[in-house]
Amino acid sequence: MDEEYDVIVLGTGLTECILSGIMSVNGKKVLHMDRNPYYGGESSSITPLEELYKRFQLPEGPPESMGRGRDWNVDLIPKFLMANGQLVKMLLYTEVTRYLDFKVVEGSFVYKGGKIYKVPSTETEALASNLMGMFEKRRFRKFLVFVANFDENDPKTFEGVDPQTTSMRDVYRKFDLGQDVIDFTGHALALYRTDDYLDQPCLETINRIKLYSESLARYGKSPYLYPLYGLGELPQGFARLSAIYGGTYMLNKPVDDIIMENGKVVGVKSEGEVARCKQLICDPSYIPDRVRKAGQVIRIICILSHPIKNTNDANSCQIIIPQNQVNRKSDIYVCMISYAHNVAAQGKYVAIASTTVETADPEKEVEPALELLEPIDQKFVAISDLYEPIDDGSESQVFCSCSYDATTHFETTCNDIKDIYKRMAGSAFDFENMKRKQNDVFGEADQ
Repeated sequence: MDEEYDVIVLGTGLTECILSGIMSVNGKKVLHMDRNPYYGGESSSITPLEELYKRFQLPEGPPESMGRGRDWNVDLIPKFLMANGQLVKMLLYTEVTRYLDFKVVEGSFVYKGGKIYKVPSTETEALASNLMGMFEKRRFRKFLVFVANFDENDPKTFEGVDPQTTSMRDVYRKFDLGQDVIDFTGHALALYRTDDYLDQPCLETINRIKLYSESLARYGKSPYLYPLYGLGELPQGFARLSAIYGGTYMLNKPVDDIIMENGKVVGVKSEGEVARCKQLICDPSYIPDRVRKAGQVIRIICILSHPIKNTNDANSCQIIIPQNQVNRKSDIYVCMISYAHNVAAQGKYVAIASTTVETADPEKEVEPALELLEPIDQKFVAISDLYEPIDDGSESQVFCSCSYDATTHFETTCNDIKDIYKRMAGSAFDFENMKRKQNDVFGEADQ
């Protein structure tokens, strides 16, 4: 403990574990501590099921019908990985893939007028989809072809659109797309949570739709992957990685004080000992006086004994309820996984509905999602505050992550990781120079 480190990391949430892994791979000496006796912080997977009941103050515990408690690994913060997204690239870069097994999520759905429909994201699906009428389909297909061919470095592909100045609203207008199509394009393909993007330059949206299509192209059923045994496996994979590169891990280690000198971090005090460091990474719970509240998220974990209706009995899926469809400012998400991912007992499903809180009655806000899940065997309701750091850490060298948002994928978390890395290292995190293996996400070449 009483040694000198380059970086001390507090908390074993996914953001912290990935940064710790990257820093270790880059040759930094890292000490990683967590006051909890388990990995994952806010983003842990809870097992056995009895533990989940305890955590949500349900003293009676799970009934017999829930099967063996040990068969459950329930994520507190549900997210999927985009097959071609940033987190998968980070997993490949650091070779953490060798510790994990992924399964493709079976379907992506969108809510319209009280019903759910499969999200069309290829030309063939667009033409077969009953979300749109005949002529709308042709226009949407033209739009998808435009997006697929779009290359920001080749003006010949712009078709009169300027990626830096044309707003997305104008691009939709150019292809004459109706409101319903705009809804699912912006929210189910580009995965925006609100409609603010409409008046921003279109490049970001075009790239998001490309990411969705390219991710979908990798495995076909949906663009999303999910690790067997739950998301709790991710931080543990990065923890192993850090240890291989000489990082030191301590769980169940109270943090008594963060020691500052002249406004700059110099160490961390725990149980009477001081570990010294040049830089510190932590989640908001370790520095409550250096973060501000930026809203709330409600997540309702639902245990079901059946797949969700109208999803072709998928054993995993995502449903997005665009805000317009339910008169809200932000979307409602449903992530569903099941026994097929070793996270529930045989024949059981775990669906988690989440959204950004907008009113004084958050449970009522997610009702449209819960109606899709009926009948529900058991509900666990969590309302979490979202925190973000007050300063960028350039003076103090204390780098704090943001709380995990309501989105159902890790792209926003990865942006935070890249942002912290850039502030710490002074240069951007570059995927292109990464010594990564040219093999599949499933890591077949490693076996």
